[in-house]
Amino acid sequence: MASTVTPHRHAPRTMAAAAGLTVFAAVMLMIAGVLDIFRGIMAIAKDDVFVNTPNYVFKFDLTSWGWIHVALGAVSVIVSLGLFTTATWARVGGVAIASLLIIANFLSVPYYPMWSLTLIAMFGFIIWALCVVRRDDVTDQRM
Repeated sequence: MASTVTPHRHAPRTMAAAAGLTVFAAVMLMIAGVLDIFRGIMAIAKDDVFVNTPNYVFKFDLTSWGWIHVALGAVSVIVSLGLFTTATWARVGGVAIASLLIIANFLSVPYYPMWSLTLIAMFGFIIWALCVVRRDDVTDQRM
């Protein structure tokens, strides 16, 4: 007696959760990227919003920080657009860019402390959302 093997199907709830987490990460990365671009523009314009800390180990010129945040914000917006298509490169890129943005926001804590800490937490949730979803859950949802 030969038995037929049926392909493994995930429960609809699991697939919905996978799609929901990916969309969550894409939206949050898009919002955070746009806000990071605005933050960079504020730093380039030498806005008075930023705190002046003379004795900081990782001290950079405020204009340098501005360009760093504009570049990382632009890349995160592009990666978030890829996440809406559930592309694998976008999930890997999303984790990478969110990691870089956590580092950049950590290094700029003295310039804008509360916002930097808020974004560090937000990027942590984005990394979690992109890492907790298995690849086959996302690909099954697209079919």
